Amino acid sequence: MKILHDEKELRFYAIIGEEEAELTYTFTEEGHMDFDHTFVPKSHRGKGVADKLVKTGLEHARSISCRIIPSCPVVETYVKRHKEYEDIVCWI
Repeated sequence: MKILHDEKELRFYAIIGEEEAELTYTFTEEGHMDFDHTFVPKSHRGKGVADKLVKTGLEHARSISCRIIPSCPVVETYVKRHKEYEDIVCWI
């Protein structure tokens, strides 16, 4: 599954058949990426799609030296399980 980045719409997404999964974000005044929503169609939940979206988003943030805010519970859970991203997380 290929994860795409739509910088204009501020989202990472994957086309799965005729449906889309996505991770959306905004930028804070401080320039942090605030990951605020993850959606995976019911038929594809539990298959690692959300993890792939989140990992792609986090890797992008790291590549542009940007800190992240895990407002979305899915992202929060992911970064708590993957301590290698602690250095870019900004807890509010």
